Amino acid sequence: MRLWDEELEGYREEARALLEQMPLLDSVAHVSDPVERAQAARSSFDASLPEGIVSEIAEATTIPGPAGDLPVRIFRPEGSARGLFLHIHGGGWILGKPEMNDLANEALAKHLGLAVLSVDYRLAPEHPYPAGPDDCEAAAKWLLANGPSEFGADRMFIGGESAGGHLTLVTALRVRDRLDALDRLLGLNLVFGWYDVTGTPSQRGNGGHKDVLDPENLRFMVDCFLPGLSDQERRAPDVSPLFADLHGLPPSLLSVGGYDHLLDDTLFLAPRLAAAGVDVELQVYPDSPHGFQGLPSKMAAAANERTFAWVARVMSESGL
Repeated sequence: MRLWDEELEGYREEARALLEQMPLLDSVAHVSDPVERAQAARSSFDASLPEGIVSEIAEATTIPGPAGDLPVRIFRPEGSARGLFLHIHGGGWILGKPEMNDLANEALAKHLGLAVLSVDYRLAPEHPYPAGPDDCEAAAKWLLANGPSEFGADRMFIGGESAGGHLTLVTALRVRDRLDALDRLLGLNLVFGWYDVTGTPSQRGNGGHKDVLDPENLRFMVDCFLPGLSDQERRAPDVSPLFADLHGLPPSLLSVGGYDHLLDDTLFLAPRLAAAGVDVELQVYPDSPHGFQGLPSKMAAAANERTFAWVARVMSESGL
């Protein structure tokens, strides 16, 4: 069974060379207080973000949320939107912000005619579960309710990276089970997501390959997000969506790097979705770490092109 094609095989040498040059975030594991450690991690992460990532067309505004005004960034296409896209950023539930994906969200609006809303959900450990998922559900509910009048569209993709992939799947399940709006979902873009917070094999070790993640920091992030919960409680479908009933979900694209500590989360989720009758496309990118799509490489370019091609195909097959 091959997990990637000849094109991606040809990019492996470049991917390995780039991996050796990839800087890692400064470790803040020496900080004992969880809130202080999370805040230090945010500062280190924000300082690592490159310049020029903020879109000029993004509208920073707020929508109603479960804890008051919920910050969002909106990207409008020219004219009426062909569809909607709820984007959920990554960061292990403890860091990150919507601006990280401004340029990709701008491209969805400009080139595919999608109205994009990126949600700035509350972060742990200050706001543990269910704060983040509740904010994402509120954003989905707002976008579905206001999409026709605000953007001229009523059907929605959901997509996100890492913890944003986790929140994407959790939000889709809530759209199905709580909002009764499964027919409004176009597709799910699940990018190196986190689907079993109790720990898949790759979360415990990825063969010693270089990666921006490591087992200790993964456990810290989970403990910030889910303080005091037992492993059994952490297997609840709203927490670890790998254990959910996945029937009825829309077409789903799953993407992950071969050296990612979250590799197995994607590899385990893909056949479960397929067994539930979901139209699944799995893309594994060899010799690539967590977050590889942000690297200046042919592998990353191929991933971005394939993601856009998948979104365009789903839109076409949905009559948009």
